[in-house]
Amino acid sequence: MRPENAKTIKVRTASPAANASPAPSQSWLRKLGPGLITGAADDDPSGIATYSQAGAQFGLNLLWTMFFTWPLMVGIQIVSARIGRVTGKGLAGNIREHFARWMLYLIVALLLVANTINIAADVSAMGDALALLVGGPGHVYAAGFGLLSLLLQVFIPYSRYVRILKWLTLALLTYVGVVFAVQIPWQKVAVSLVAPDLHWNAAVITTIVAVFGTTISPYLFFWQAAQEVEEMAADPAIRPLKDAPEQARASFTRIKIDTVFGMGFSNLVAFFIILTTAVTLHVHGVTDIQTSAQAANALRPIAGEFAFLLFAAGIVGTGLLAVPVLAGSAAYAMADAFQWSYGLEKTLHVAKRFYGIIGISTLAGVLLGFTPIDPIKALFWSAVINGVISVPIMAVMMIMATKASVMGRFTISPRLRWLGWLATLVMAAAVVAMFATLGDA
Repeated sequence: MRPENAKTIKVRTASPAANASPAPSQSWLRKLGPGLITGAADDDPSGIATYSQAGAQFGLNLLWTMFFTWPLMVGIQIVSARIGRVTGKGLAGNIREHFARWMLYLIVALLLVANTINIAADVSAMGDALALLVGGPGHVYAAGFGLLSLLLQVFIPYSRYVRILKWLTLALLTYVGVVFAVQIPWQKVAVSLVAPDLHWNAAVITTIVAVFGTTISPYLFFWQAAQEVEEMAADPAIRPLKDAPEQARASFTRIKIDTVFGMGFSNLVAFFIILTTAVTLHVHGVTDIQTSAQAANALRPIAGEFAFLLFAAGIVGTGLLAVPVLAGSAAYAMADAFQWSYGLEKTLHVAKRFYGIIGISTLAGVLLGFTPIDPIKALFWSAVINGVISVPIMAVMMIMATKASVMGRFTISPRLRWLGWLATLVMAAAVVAMFATLGDA
């Protein structure tokens, strides 16, 4: 049996030494946790499909989006992490306290629906990828992956489960390896980063919104803030910064290192996915890619068996990382919104409803793959939907992060405020441009 935590962070007691001294310093490697996992989970099979579509359809001309979105992604994820670390509550818990209930319920409902669709697409892609590698029924494999993810979350405590997630981030290195299996025209790559050859029509703008939506996604905000709360639940020496301001300096340094590295790792991998599909599929006229597994299969005759194996294996590895993040972020949001007991460190008996949401969203995603509704066809548009709903969520986060009533003395700095609002405005502008050009499609 796992040791049980109190229902909320604030009522837990800590030793006098913990109250008086800051959190212990860590090596840079140990500082990597919530930010690294969050960034790596961003490159899920759904994201791989979107990035593959961008590379196959537009070649090298959307590579710049990965450099453009990195600082924006870092800024908004640091904001979400700080909200969780300072208050000891997730995003939904803070929204519940400081905004209208209708806004809270709308945001949580949209998150749950979007995440369930993404889970459906991810487990289907994982099943198809494994079928490509070893043969057999993809639907059965998809169901197996969904059940495996669910069992790991329910029966392994957070302190051990997070180590599994950290190791799964290595699966993304397969996409770095693919680059060495194909020929890259690096001079053209450099030119495309500075002067992309784009015709700004509805297809381009919609794809950019999809790329932004899968790179800066709502579930990442909720997950990273919740992981900061989980870290506090797992270690009695760590408390919300509003109650333990002496821990702030070390905590903010860790969050910054973790997030900058994690989002950089995420965008670097996405860059290589776009690059690989651009120099292989696009060059050979394969521009209609609907799924990540389809992208892997299309690589086989063009880039060779090794590139295919790496690409397909990466889909399975990243899916094992992303599905629990998708299901978990929805469960954190629901539990915070309705003030349920929650946490991956808690037992099923203590946090029934929290694990119930994880189970419902995971199993619903699996079941969608067995219905006439094809969740894979919703991949691209789910990324677009994420881009749309990110805007109000980001705006709410920025308002909270600048309010002393929420953050106490730890409201965000002017530089982080500027970066967070810039990210919000960029996402809003991209969404407006998409709707303005839909009639031209």
